[in-house]
Amino acid sequence: MSESIKEAKYAKIKKVLSIVVDVLFVCFFLLCLLGLILTITAKRDVDGAVELFGHEMRLVLSPSMEKCDQTDVSGYKIKDIPVHSLIFIERVPEGEEEASAWYGELQVGDVLTFRYVYTEQETITHRIIEIIPNANGGYTITLAGDNKNTESGVLQQVIDTSQTDSPNYVLGKVTGKSVVLGYLFTAVRSPWGLFLIIIVPCLIIIALEVIRIVGVFSQKKKDDLQAEQKKKDEEIEELKRRLAEATASGADCAAESAPQESGLSAEEPKAEQSDPPDAGA
Repeated sequence: MSESIKEAKYAKIKKVLSIVVDVLFVCFFLLCLLGLILTITAKRDVDGAVELFGHEMRLVLSPSMEKCDQTDVSGYKIKDIPVHSLIFIERVPEGEEEASAWYGELQVGDVLTFRYVYTEQETITHRIIEIIPNANGGYTITLAGDNKNTESGVLQQVIDTSQTDSPNYVLGKVTGKSVVLGYLFTAVRSPWGLFLIIIVPCLIIIALEVIRIVGVFSQKKKDDLQAEQKKKDEEIEELKRRLAEATASGADCAAESAPQESGLSAEEPKAEQSDPPDAGA
């Protein structure tokens, strides 16, 4: 009884582990597939950004927005942005009225991605530290990085949104970030990363499925052998039963015939005694 309980417990644990492994592999495979889709199908612009589902996505390559004790970001939606994070950007609307209304909703603490010229034009992602409406329309936005331990974090950038022909202009507002997708996106853009993240998991999944199929066939063969052995055991038991019935029937027949034979042997002497002696002799 204890042996069967142990086997049932082992089978249950094995089943749970199998389910957990399957779920982990499926999640990992879906993440890899998402990274591959982002890499292949997304529309790219000149500086490497991709656009998908109406949002622009960019990799953060500078530590200027990493966590810093000198900057309090506790009250903001977007906090620190580590290097290699993938950020999601809501682009500035193209229409003048829509763009004006969009700028009017910006607040101190929002994170913007913008183009800015020092010695050459760069794409920067920094936080708004001041926003002032202009008398002639538009806004003057002052931005800076959170990480004051870096040179780019100390520098400030000023953008006047009313100057439509300026090389300094806002691309959009950062609405989210993902470190995991950032590393995946970085990895799948390299040949080795593509091999390790896409091909290797696929090979592992195929190998696991092959092992599972072999296990299914082995179990089926085992079940067939057990069923065949069970059938043989049942046939043997049936033969034993019939043999027992035949033996019992033979014993009953022998018991019934025994009194008749003894009766015949007792009558024969009486018949011999009934013959009278010959008187003529």
